[in-house]
Amino acid sequence: MTARAVVTGIGVVAPSGIGVDAHWRTVLAGTRRVGPITLFDPAGYPTRYGGEVPDFDAAAYADNRRLVQTDRWTHLGFAATRLALADAGLPERAPDPYGYAVALASSSGGNLFGQRELQRLWGGPSRTVGAYQSIAWFYAASVGQLSIHHQFKGPCGVLVAETAGGLDSLAHAARAVRRGTPVVIAGATECPLSPYALACQLRSGLLSDSADQERAYRPFDAAASGYLPAEGGAVFVVEELGHALSRGARVYGEVTGWGATHDAVHTGADTAGDPVQYARAMRLALGRAGIGPEAVDLVLPDALGVPRYDRSEAAALRAVFGDRPPPVSTQKPLTGRAHQGGAALDVATALLAFGHDTLPASAGPDEVAEGCELGFLREHRRPRSRLALVCARGFDGFNSALVLRGAAPTRGVTP
Repeated sequence: MTARAVVTGIGVVAPSGIGVDAHWRTVLAGTRRVGPITLFDPAGYPTRYGGEVPDFDAAAYADNRRLVQTDRWTHLGFAATRLALADAGLPERAPDPYGYAVALASSSGGNLFGQRELQRLWGGPSRTVGAYQSIAWFYAASVGQLSIHHQFKGPCGVLVAETAGGLDSLAHAARAVRRGTPVVIAGATECPLSPYALACQLRSGLLSDSADQERAYRPFDAAASGYLPAEGGAVFVVEELGHALSRGARVYGEVTGWGATHDAVHTGADTAGDPVQYARAMRLALGRAGIGPEAVDLVLPDALGVPRYDRSEAAALRAVFGDRPPPVSTQKPLTGRAHQGGAALDVATALLAFGHDTLPASAGPDEVAEGCELGFLREHRRPRSRLALVCARGFDGFNSALVLRGAAPTRGVTP
């Protein structure tokens, strides 16, 4: 029998709050958590708003030695992983090191750390960088640090596909479970909020420069003007079902299908993503899950907030679901777009929705843009099939989709 991959722990560290309960309260209330960027002074930039993790104290989740060796993006990963392990009822150190693995995603690495060190190199009197520059900025830094600290020595790796990687991480974890690894840490965190990182994002022309933070990020809306960057994300304990049941673990849901395709086109001013390849990723995920489009209870889209991309995504969804798509809900306007971390956060939202027996209303659009007509969920409702399709697109052509089957609710049912 093929091993089944289930999620037994969720750790959220995001603008919506720290921990699953804080995140879920933000989602249910529809509270907008984007605001002025404070990690550096953005006064000289056209985009000055973003999503930051509130009241984050890195020292509460890692010792000073690890903190000075790593970037804030990894600090967020330390926190999310500890929260996920605690939520799953697993120890901080693996009792069977080779039975535990780490497979996270990253799209931008250690921006703040790298910026500080390069400024010291070119602007400081020493003209040097610190010893940890070589290990703090690169994409696999969080995976390596978590593997060492927690003694997770199974097959580890990092997925790099911009936002799509947050879903690829869960797919990779499910494959690792099917190949014999009982426990995999998956998901993603990000911190693309530094002067250099913001400049790189502005170069794409996809960021919103609206002066009104309440209206700056409005996917699928007639007033859409681009996205707002955000930090944070979510980390999961993905576990083989028998292993989870043998220790009496609570199960949030199962990763049942996934699909990934590529447009083979760079992101540019004249591109909008290929809806054909995006739709193909969705169909692959549904096919591997063994379900038809009509069975899906909820879709969480990529929701970039750039009009041409929103129209392209809506076209892909209509191609898969026809003229009667399932309820569509996005919470990204509440938090900002955290790249790989944002896709992982969507997975957390879907699993929590089933755990609370409540499909959350979408945070917009207020006025649906032409070409973006979908079945946006306008109020909370009870799930029907407990099947969610989470979709994500990465810059330069990455498309991913993930099917989740929610377990029966174990937490208090939301009125």
